Amino acid sequence: MELENNFDFLSPEDIRIKGTRIGIETVLEDFLERGLSPEEISVRYTNLTLKQVYATITYYLFNQEKIDAYLDRWRQHYEAGWQQQRRNPPSHVKRLLEIKAKREASKHQVERSDICAKPSRASGPRIGEVAH
Repeated sequence: MELENNFDFLSPEDIRIKGTRIGIETVLEDFLERGLSPEEISVRYTNLTLKQVYATITYYLFNQEKIDAYLDRWRQHYEAGWQQQRRNPPSHVKRLLEIKAKREASKHQVERSDICAKPSRASGPRIGEVAH
């Protein structure tokens, strides 16, 4: 069996583990960056078999230069998408950010009003207190 038969090559920028929607970058990031073992990865992604995880790692080891370039392009694409979303978030994210900002502003206003409402010790003794 050819090792490539374990993958769906949707495009040069999108290699998936056959029968799943999981890209090889997911397994390889866990293996290379996080130092997870194949067994830990297969437990983490319950729809992957241990055989699929090992096949992905083996494919990487036999094609390291090509897959390192693939991972670099994937990281650049991911980072560009993340930056684009931060600059121009979808409408539902904008709405959530607005709600969060209003809550924080309201919270700060309540804190300020609490500070203003508290009597200052410099203003003298309170009723029933004896001045020293």
